[in-house]
Amino acid sequence: MENRIRELRKKYHMSQIHLSIELEVSQETVSAYEKGKYYPSFQTLLRLSKIFNASIDYIMGLSDEMGQNPHLSDSEYVLLNHYSRLNENQKEKALAYMQGLYDSQN
Repeated sequence: MENRIRELRKKYHMSQIHLSIELEVSQETVSAYEKGKYYPSFQTLLRLSKIFNASIDYIMGLSDEMGQNPHLSDSEYVLLNHYSRLNENQKEKALAYMQGLYDSQN
């Protein structure tokens, strides 16, 4: 069974090392997941689902439905993914920066 971990990791501009830190596993383990040598645990699949905003079935190649809102573009999903991993102070700064960008164009 072919999984989509590598595809999703690249879509979200993440290195194997970055993903390994998020999953609390080694880079070698992420590589093995991507190559299908090992299967992620259920706990790891839940983390992957949250990181990539995708269903477990999609991640594991069992469904072509990603489980996302079809009205958002890929870049909007990347932005939401990065935003969701910020702490509260960083989120406030990001929102203020985006508000400033919006205000400057009007």
